[in-house]
Amino acid sequence: MNASPDPNGFDGLAVVSKPHPHDSAPKHVAGAATYIDDIREPAGTLHVAPGHARSAARGRIVSIDLADVEAYPGVVKVLTARDVPALNDCSPSIGGDPVFAEDEILFHGQVVFAVVAETRDAARRAARLAKIAVDAAKPAVTADDALDRNTDVLPPYEFLKGDPDAAIAAAPLSLSETFRIGGQEHFYLEGQAALAIPQEDGDILIHSSTQHPTEVQHVAARVLGLPDAAIVCECRRMGGGFGGKESQATQWAVIAAIAARVTGRPAKIRLDRDDDMIMTGKRHDMRVDWAAGFDETGRILAVDSKLYSRCGYSADLSLGVNDRAMFHSDNAYLYPHARIHSRRLLTDTVSNTAFRGFGGPQGMVFAERMMDAIAITLGLDPLELRKRNFYKDPTDTTPYGMPVTDNIIHELVAELERTSDYARRKAEIDAFNAKSRILKKGIALTPVKFGISFTLIHLNQAGALVHVYSDGSIMANHGGTEMGQGLHTKVAQVVAEEFGVGLDQVRITATTTAKVPNTAPTAASSGTDLNGMAARIAAGAIRERMAAHAAALWDCVPAEIRFRDGRVFGANKSMSFGELAKSCHLARIQLSHAGFYRTPEIHWDRAAVKGRPFFYFAYGASCSEVTIDTLTGEMRIDRVDILHDVGRSLNPAIDIGQIEGGFVQGMGWLTTEELVFDAEGRLRTHAPSTYKIPTASDVPADFRVALFESGGAREDTIYRSKAVGEPPVMLGISVFSAITHAVASLAPGIVPPLSAPATPEAILKACAAVKARATRGGLAP
Repeated sequence: MNASPDPNGFDGLAVVSKPHPHDSAPKHVAGAATYIDDIREPAGTLHVAPGHARSAARGRIVSIDLADVEAYPGVVKVLTARDVPALNDCSPSIGGDPVFAEDEILFHGQVVFAVVAETRDAARRAARLAKIAVDAAKPAVTADDALDRNTDVLPPYEFLKGDPDAAIAAAPLSLSETFRIGGQEHFYLEGQAALAIPQEDGDILIHSSTQHPTEVQHVAARVLGLPDAAIVCECRRMGGGFGGKESQATQWAVIAAIAARVTGRPAKIRLDRDDDMIMTGKRHDMRVDWAAGFDETGRILAVDSKLYSRCGYSADLSLGVNDRAMFHSDNAYLYPHARIHSRRLLTDTVSNTAFRGFGGPQGMVFAERMMDAIAITLGLDPLELRKRNFYKDPTDTTPYGMPVTDNIIHELVAELERTSDYARRKAEIDAFNAKSRILKKGIALTPVKFGISFTLIHLNQAGALVHVYSDGSIMANHGGTEMGQGLHTKVAQVVAEEFGVGLDQVRITATTTAKVPNTAPTAASSGTDLNGMAARIAAGAIRERMAAHAAALWDCVPAEIRFRDGRVFGANKSMSFGELAKSCHLARIQLSHAGFYRTPEIHWDRAAVKGRPFFYFAYGASCSEVTIDTLTGEMRIDRVDILHDVGRSLNPAIDIGQIEGGFVQGMGWLTTEELVFDAEGRLRTHAPSTYKIPTASDVPADFRVALFESGGAREDTIYRSKAVGEPPVMLGISVFSAITHAVASLAPGIVPPLSAPATPEAILKACAAVKARATRGGLAP
């Protein structure tokens, strides 16, 4: 499908669309990459450790005795709500997130105080000496608990298309069930960390491991009672974020800032892994009650789904997360009639938050579960049923009314079906299952259609600051943060391409609110789309000035000037880029520019449920083959084939790495990563010993990843590329679907009662349930 010649005029690219390594890769390997805890500590730096009530998850605080904490050797100060200079709230949105608990405990792990000490060891040891008495109340822990109590953290919301009730009632066939989707711990390599350093005139510099420096700046200023300009937040890189550092990095940065403000000394906080997992939010787990009407061929006529989301004790980012779960409850499928209803439930647990995909994975796994259930019920090949329900006509609209005009899912799935040899392998698997009593195989090919843009429209903007120095070296700064995804590398490629120089000539500096203000978080897969375009605009403005100067020197028009291979050409003359930069400086030509970009065409009226919330869709598909042991529930992934759409890739090496990593993270969410809260609301899976993320041994040995070749995005994105951060997570759904069909092979026609994650225990229970139902129905399992 490669277009030749390229209609966008990108055939001559020298730096963009090439597989350059991550800019920090050598430092990562050598252990030389600087994270928050690696920053050389200023003299007199204090260390902060949070403290919480260990006995209760919910209840009124009766008394707080911190005498032993304050008396511990090395303790300088113990912070409580009384030490907050202004507002005791670090919420990213509508409030309700106290920095320190005051009168009541709202979840197990809620911070009540913070110890500021000369050493981290002293602070942590002292924090355990607190005596906090709580009049404990029975907590609501699960979505079911919240439904019984009828408590919501935000109002319900709904998409309604046509008349789903009447359509389901009139449909030849219908199906319904309750499907449960587990949450997920971010498990970033670098935990939550921040270093606050007092500056002149009461200002504070905060180094924070955050995806949203602007939010840290604004919230810290609000809590401290200072103007935003008095706070500078800086982030060179994070050791992973995955959404867990979009809003929830702020509390720790604020506590460090309070400690610095109160003591007048630098203060650093770095959460212990157990504290990190207990005190920070996860991916929202959900209960989905759904019903679907369809015909004998499996064509869906109507869908009615109710998404019950466990949000935790406060709103945090639950409005946007749950809206996006609704936006993606159709995945790649046309629902002629649909109700997508969402309730955001208040529970006495830590507030769940952003996680890679931002609710999209939960909506999408529901859609694929529904497809599998219908296919199993009808005895159809699940892939054929999926293809029958794909969006087809450009006038087809989603449940929220947006036409799907850039649909390439048919071509992409057809290509993966061919390259993965799906038909032959499925026939072999069916033959294997007919003979094998204990081991069963499954295969599934599932699609991905993921909308790209923040649905909170004002977040779709970015700034970048580019400097060209008189020796020709270039420095760029932008509002995005680097968390291992290669954003800085891609932005540097864009800048280098604009100036026609090598990538080694461009430096990307730490993200800081002192250079680019009022930025959006690095989230929603929009980091490169937004910041890359802003940097290109900035570099382009400087290049135009330089071209005009060169044209004046050589007595030609600026349109004749070309920048390439580190040189500048025009009128049969040339000079190095550095020579032109020097000449511009001597001629008093401005060699600095602040670029700004806002995503065009998007708009969304949430109240009216109307608009175009996404600039474009990214597409993909994955085919997974698994083997399960029906006697133990153990599962092995035998092979994975992925074909993913990134438009015209800015950097194929980085994009393939993102696809591989996203798939594995999605696979882990749906197979091994199980969050367990006890009846008292305490998280029991709060360490690597009790919470299992995928390891190298879980990655399939036969793992085939390819980029879908196309002429690029149809919309005017940065060099016609498409976002790659979040969509690959949902490729892991194919593993869950393959497991479902392996279990279903025990007794055709019976839908396995399998919820996510499909742990060995869950698989074993599902196998037992299918066998029992088959026996009751007189079928031979």
